[in-house]
Amino acid sequence: MRVLIVSDSHGRADLLDRIVEDVQPDHMIHCGDFCTPLDRLPEVSRSVVRGNCDWEEAADEQVWEGAGIRFWVVHGHRHQVKRDLSAIFARAEEVEAQVACFGHSHVPVCEQKGSVLLVNPGSIAHPRGSFPPSYALLEAEAPRRVRVSFFSPDGRPLSEWGGRFSL
Repeated sequence: MRVLIVSDSHGRADLLDRIVEDVQPDHMIHCGDFCTPLDRLPEVSRSVVRGNCDWEEAADEQVWEGAGIRFWVVHGHRHQVKRDLSAIFARAEEVEAQVACFGHSHVPVCEQKGSVLLVNPGSIAHPRGSFPPSYALLEAEAPRRVRVSFFSPDGRPLSEWGGRFSL
């Protein structure tokens, strides 16, 4: 299973369409701040949450299960992700997620804390600091084993982040 993880596209539905076309994911997770009508998001199996800049109605958080993996999806602005990741980690444990997907900071993150893999795909449209625009691709390799890779919107690998993880 191939899960595309994106966040903070901030109105760039055209760019998101191209990424989905290139990646051909089995499921897409959008961690909020899509800033476009929901019907402009790609027509694929998807989990979408509302970010602090979204006006469309969407869930504040969502749990989705695929390939035997429990994902928790949230934007992160209510969990102070720009400060630290402790609140994200605690809530992921509370909902018994193996992978917590979040955005808001526009900064890529891929780290495992205990039994939870934390993934922030960065921003495909407006990265912050010296980070490039990015998205993440999570691929289930075996039961409870995943590989996470990061890419620029043009498909160029960003090898600074990602790796293989046991859940």
